[in-house]
Amino acid sequence: MAVLETTARDQRAAGEATRRRKNARRTTNPYSPAHRGDAKLAWVLIAPALVGFAVFAAYPTLRGIYLSFTDFAVLSPPEWIGLDNYRQLLHDEVFWSSLGVTVYFVLLSVTLSLIVSVVTAAVLHRLTSSTVVRGLIILPFLISAVVAGTVWWWMLDSQLGIVNIVIKAFGGDGIQFLTSRDWAIPSVALINVWKQMGYTSIIIFAGLQTIPPTIYEAGRVDGASELRMFRTLTLPLLRPILALVVVLNVIGAFQVFDIISVTTKGGPANASNVLQMYIYSKAFGQFDFGYAAAMSLALFVILIAITFLQMRLLRASESDTN
Repeated sequence: MAVLETTARDQRAAGEATRRRKNARRTTNPYSPAHRGDAKLAWVLIAPALVGFAVFAAYPTLRGIYLSFTDFAVLSPPEWIGLDNYRQLLHDEVFWSSLGVTVYFVLLSVTLSLIVSVVTAAVLHRLTSSTVVRGLIILPFLISAVVAGTVWWWMLDSQLGIVNIVIKAFGGDGIQFLTSRDWAIPSVALINVWKQMGYTSIIIFAGLQTIPPTIYEAGRVDGASELRMFRTLTLPLLRPILALVVVLNVIGAFQVFDIISVTTKGGPANASNVLQMYIYSKAFGQFDFGYAAAMSLALFVILIAITFLQMRLLRASESDTN
């Protein structure tokens, strides 16, 4: 009798479980009557974003690609010239000079920014948890690049700038920070590092918080110093975050324009004439929009290639915890 009751109870339980599975399948089925209007609602909700993407991203990109194969000077309709703009680009000495200046700026800016950001994030992680300090560090990133460039332009002025006043007060000679061929790009790179450092420091700081404290405890048990743990534990575990920071900084540095435009305007003698400045001068100074579009597309291809190479070399999706 007990066996029969147990069997009946098991059958009822199995039947109840089957009904629950059917009800769950019916509830989650997107084609069920209960979800028949969800697809329309979803399209209504994402329509503004799709329209914005199509109008402000997709169409300008496709239009720019088309214009790169044309001779377009605004007042006349575009005239198809095929690859002539790209042939001109290959033999344009100013383009290659601007590309070299841009690479020099990128190397300085990204290297200094990465070093300063890692050190700052490590200090924040070990010494303080104050949100006020973090807010002060990220404050320069929130300032407009034009405002930051203008302030630093005043501060680095060769005659009245506070930096040169301090240098002369200590017996040094004034430095032509923004009007010297040797100092123009390093000075602008330092301004860019000052502006971007807070943002990248906070990203690295967030990555440091994901590292389990037990790893450092094990390192201390083994007698490792703080410097050795930082070099052998922290940096390898931060590889995905550092890869992200490097990629973002490289892309941002290649696209620098506003700080250069405010501080040096590409001078002196094209010493700081980065690629974005040259593209701007061709498009809005000489109204050669077709050639400017070709250079923009070339820069886009360069950035894609560099980003792909960085992701492969840095193994961005891996860390030593995998």
